[in-house]
Amino acid sequence: MAQTNAIDISDLIDTRKLSGFNARIVVICWLIMFFEGYDLATIAVSGPSLMHEWGVTSRASMGYVFSAVLFATIFGTPLFGWIGDRYGRKNALILSLLGIGVFSLATMFVHNLEQMFAVRFFTGLAIGGIGANCLALNAEFAPRRVRATLMIVMFTGITLGAAIPGAIAPRLIPAYGWQALFFIGGVTPLIMLVVSALWLPESIKFLVLRGHSPARVEAILRKLDPMVAPGATAQIVVADEKAAKNLSPVLLFKDGLASLTTLLWIINLFSVMTLYFLSFWLPTVMASTAFKTDAPYFQTLFQTGGTIGGLAVARPVDKIGLLPVFVMFLIAIPFSCSIGYTTGSETLAMIVVTNSGFFVLGLQFALNAAGALIYPTTLRATGSSWSGTLGRLGSVAGPSVAGIMLSTSMSIQTFYMTLVVPLGLGAIASFFFARLYYRRFQGHTFERQRVKPAAALGD
Repeated sequence: MAQTNAIDISDLIDTRKLSGFNARIVVICWLIMFFEGYDLATIAVSGPSLMHEWGVTSRASMGYVFSAVLFATIFGTPLFGWIGDRYGRKNALILSLLGIGVFSLATMFVHNLEQMFAVRFFTGLAIGGIGANCLALNAEFAPRRVRATLMIVMFTGITLGAAIPGAIAPRLIPAYGWQALFFIGGVTPLIMLVVSALWLPESIKFLVLRGHSPARVEAILRKLDPMVAPGATAQIVVADEKAAKNLSPVLLFKDGLASLTTLLWIINLFSVMTLYFLSFWLPTVMASTAFKTDAPYFQTLFQTGGTIGGLAVARPVDKIGLLPVFVMFLIAIPFSCSIGYTTGSETLAMIVVTNSGFFVLGLQFALNAAGALIYPTTLRATGSSWSGTLGRLGSVAGPSVAGIMLSTSMSIQTFYMTLVVPLGLGAIASFFFARLYYRRFQGHTFERQRVKPAAALGD
């Protein structure tokens, strides 16, 4: 009887060493995330200049503009997550990059808050497609033993990108105006669109499970591992997963995932609410203190601290699961809540803001990876995007609530002390999530320890 060989993609990826192929995917996605982070931070850094140029006196009104791009991602994230799971991660990313580039360039030509809100809303729709699809693509090529690490390393791009506007704004805005920040934010995604179209592969697991062209699958397989040469009778499979008949979000609550999904959504809500409460208003709040000249640099310090925090948490997540998220929530409380009490010393303020970024952003890196760790390939972009959508609700609420609070006579000290509420609630939810995650997966992802496939007939 003729022998039919089976090549299990999951087993192949998990047992191979990292290669230049993995590095290329991580680097391209890191750059995509870098320019997404840059774009998100431009409005916060240009905020003081916009308010002065347009004669805006209401911080609450500016808070709504800050939230426009984040509000739009509530719709863009699940939309592009569905596109990624239906038509491919690469196609979804290319479409997102096109939207970010076009609407960021359009931002240069607005003249009031209403126009700014509209154009940033459409930018946000496109930004919604970046995170979940980059996560899914990296997760589906990464060996299980370093999966969280590679995803978190990729995500450091967003914080480093967000650190750039604050670093260059003090020189760029006086010379060329705030529009220069958005010009850079528009051109760079279009460059990454070309790079992605030419050199970013589609997920091989996605292609196999969706039944795409065997020739296309084999071409990626050869790049993944040149030593693997599928014969004419070879069957390429993803043995530990099955294709979903539909991509309904309801599937995120089946097969024992209901509690994990619910807790992940809650944690993301409080984490992202805190993150954007802090990051979007840091330059503006610090500009009202004795640190006015150096106010943009606090945004850079916050994001840089977050990058270091993300790198620090990567290996612990791979080794022991999501308990580090709980620990970082707890430690974030004193650093974030004490920012308002550091206005008497710029050095102390910089240290506290950097540490706040380390823990607040560091735990968010781990949460970004969590969605890709607990969901299978057919639901990975959908699961990550819906988790991100709940986080986006927090990202809208954070800057808006902060703007309303700052419009009152509330002191800076009280303003930052209110962060004990979302951080405390997030810590409680993350404790139960970490326990449930470990009990369900014993420290691993959704994939169980595989049993070797039965030998083919005739062996």
